Amino acid sequence: MDVSYEQVVDILKSERVEIEDIAKLAYDLQKPYIPDLTLKEAIDSVKCVLSKREVMNAIMVGAELDSSARENRMKNKTLQAIIEEDAGLFGVDEIVALSICNVYGSIALTNFGYIDKIKPGIIGVLNGDQSRCNVFMDDIVGAIAASAASRLAHRH
Repeated sequence: MDVSYEQVVDILKSERVEIEDIAKLAYDLQKPYIPDLTLKEAIDSVKCVLSKREVMNAIMVGAELDSSARENRMKNKTLQAIIEEDAGLFGVDEIVALSICNVYGSIALTNFGYIDKIKPGIIGVLNGDQSRCNVFMDDIVGAIAASAASRLAHRH
């Protein structure tokens, strides 16, 4: 059974993330290099990124792990604690995100490093929300934005 684009968009919405939130990040990353870039182009680029099977799979995995931790459903209590506290040396959340960036090359990888460090827009909202676990989702959203920005860069 394969995941669909619509299912992935629904997963993002359930995680309080809209396509436009991600597109704004991609737009901000590329606007200095593409002066006539529009938000609509960034939205279209995000939609294309979300259509890739590798991206859909990463979103499903990350959302499920965040949800399981949020609801204290993890059988492995050590893993539960690591994800709940967003342990700095865990790094698996970034690896899942980097799997998205790898589809879009070095620009996506460097954009992700930048955006993960400064945590703008929805990434900062997700990362700062102490009421729910977003350990994977903030990085996944950053990777989608970075990849959409890379896609725009390659097309201009």
